[in-house]
Amino acid sequence: MQRLIELYRQNFGHTPQNTESLPKAGSNRHYVRLTGNDGESVIGVISPDTEENRCFIYLSRHFAGKYLPVPEVIAVSDDTTCYLQTDLGRTSLYQALERGRKAGDGYNEEEHRKIRQTIRLLPHIQVIGAEGLDEERLLSPRHFDERSAMFDLYYFKYCFLRTKNIACDEVRLENDLIHMASDLTVPSCTEKKTFLFRDFQARNVMMSPTPHFIDFQGGQTGPLQYDVASFLWQASARYPHALREEMTAEYIEELRSLINFDEEAFRNRLQLFVLFRTLQVLGAYGLRGYFERKQYFIDSIPPAIENLRRQILDGVCIPYPYLEEILKRLTGTEEKTPSSFSSTLPATNRQTPVHVESVKEKTEKNLIVRVWSFSYRKGIPEDPSGNGGGYVFDCRSTHNPGRYEPYKQQTGLDAPVITFLEKDGEILRFLEHVYALADTHVTRYIERGFNSLMFCFGCTGGQHRSVYSAQHTAEYIHNKYGVEVQLFHREQGINQVFARRKE
Repeated sequence: MQRLIELYRQNFGHTPQNTESLPKAGSNRHYVRLTGNDGESVIGVISPDTEENRCFIYLSRHFAGKYLPVPEVIAVSDDTTCYLQTDLGRTSLYQALERGRKAGDGYNEEEHRKIRQTIRLLPHIQVIGAEGLDEERLLSPRHFDERSAMFDLYYFKYCFLRTKNIACDEVRLENDLIHMASDLTVPSCTEKKTFLFRDFQARNVMMSPTPHFIDFQGGQTGPLQYDVASFLWQASARYPHALREEMTAEYIEELRSLINFDEEAFRNRLQLFVLFRTLQVLGAYGLRGYFERKQYFIDSIPPAIENLRRQILDGVCIPYPYLEEILKRLTGTEEKTPSSFSSTLPATNRQTPVHVESVKEKTEKNLIVRVWSFSYRKGIPEDPSGNGGGYVFDCRSTHNPGRYEPYKQQTGLDAPVITFLEKDGEILRFLEHVYALADTHVTRYIERGFNSLMFCFGCTGGQHRSVYSAQHTAEYIHNKYGVEVQLFHREQGINQVFARRKE
């Protein structure tokens, strides 16, 4: 501390009038707010890790030289154990979003604006920040490769999975982890070198008053998707599915203004990085929470498990069958997630997966499931198979977005309607019961070799609630069972086929 105060005196010509130690987070760095006689403050940083300090100082000056929003390094001690940087204020993006994170009605327009500002700045530090970057001055590993991917996967394996006492075949698990690491490091969707922030989350964004980035000293060169997954799927932020989709589109639009890239390839790989990042942060939460007993990290575990359940349901784990089996057992042994955040997730995320492997092994999946949305005014859809098997669900007991002017011209496929329904929550509770029936019926139909089943969802106009329910049910059944699902939004004239998944 005395060395830091002396550095302040050398730079400003007087000692600080006030010093305020700031709370520690996950690192061992010590932050101090130093305020002078004029009321102006700077942040002092104390850390014995001089290699990390040098990397941060280099990157801060490199980014600032490109007019990117980062703190300016004002002065550095001769031994590089402490330095001064500009004070970006007291409010992180995480703190600025506290109301929306805790409120039952989700994030408001102002909070959406702050998230949007941040995600649109990200491609600038990734693309412009990588221009002229001296990789030799980065911390090791300097580039995201298979070995660095394995470091993070081992983090999950040893700091989280091991604490759950789940017996596993080490060789089969290792093979799947190596397979995933290889998939994560295939050639990028862009030819350009890009900067990977690595810990891009709301806690590392300061609102001053616009977003400024901190804690980027662990950065590497590497794939763009890693940071998008880190930010939008941050477990403790509890962003709704519709918001994630909206912000992914905002990011892609801004990225397109900077470089040419293959959007389809980007989106295809993003979900794999979401799975990877979820495993990595669970490793961090295990270390910081279970071993170091830091409550914030313990509290972050249940929402991270919810994210993991979603990845399983979405079929992201399918290329890694033994890892998928382990993750299903892991999510099944966790305590039930509190309703305070399960209601912020789309209905397809909220059903704990059951084991259907025996069904897959015993039978061919010749079943075709037809899912319809319709208006009761125009009658219930006919069963083209002639079997007459299945369910008709009446969605009219749930809150109707169509009563409100902003949603009248939209459908249950549009993000504002999805957000309305999920914030309200009635449709989510309704679909929980639908999924339970679907699990029993689809499993039994596969076992018995039946080839046709229908699920029909009706509401007043066949536009909002029924469309949302049919879409989510179709995706749920296909993701979980891999059967062919034919989806018909009758009143919109929209048809979609989810092809039978090859085993």
